[in-house]
Amino acid sequence: MHMPLKAISALLSYPTVELQQAGGELKTALQQGDLLPNASLQELGKLIDWIESRDIYELQETYVALFDRSRTLSLNLFEHVHGESRDRGGAMVDLVENYRAAGFEPQSTELPDHLPVLLEFLAMRPIEEAREVLSDAAHILEGMAVRLKRRESGYAPVFGALVHISASKPDKAALNALLAIKDDDPDDLEALDEVWEESEVTFAPDPNAGCPQVRDMLAQMDTPRNQPPGAANQGAES
Repeated sequence: MHMPLKAISALLSYPTVELQQAGGELKTALQQGDLLPNASLQELGKLIDWIESRDIYELQETYVALFDRSRTLSLNLFEHVHGESRDRGGAMVDLVENYRAAGFEPQSTELPDHLPVLLEFLAMRPIEEAREVLSDAAHILEGMAVRLKRRESGYAPVFGALVHISASKPDKAALNALLAIKDDDPDDLEALDEVWEESEVTFAPDPNAGCPQVRDMLAQMDTPRNQPPGAANQGAES
């Protein structure tokens, strides 16, 4: 198991007292496998120290404001790809099928594309596969790192660490398209309610859908959800 990915999965999960008490174990896990440089380890260590030192309710409130109230910081990766489209439900089904085919049954109430769930899965896969999946999502991860830096959030280094593990450079055009989307205001609850009103995401199988590998599905992340159809191909041809 790739313990750094397992540790990052824990750091991105909803904060609990148990997480606060696991600081030493998390730091040890992050050092295993030589997946992260010393600079990343130091930054993540500061985040762990901060988590340990905060009041649990304040910590949970901060987490919710960042990741639950902001669509641009959503930890559900397909949100950045499919948005409200029906394709999202089919992608969820395929992802669950791939989890189960690999012997992984998510023990979580979160959606299957929730980043901590995906990282827990990737922690058990060959490192080449884990890197390929993270590479496909690198522009999303880098975009979230940039947004969190703007907010001076200690969570920013987590996403930088994932980009480092991917061993790839985010696609600049895709990254710029994501960053062009205006940040949500977590304090404007009325506006947030309107944004989050969307059609129900169903998990009924699509009879026309195959069962691609996880990395093949996440490769579609190269096209941001608000980019016009065919734009990515046009950019490649130009």
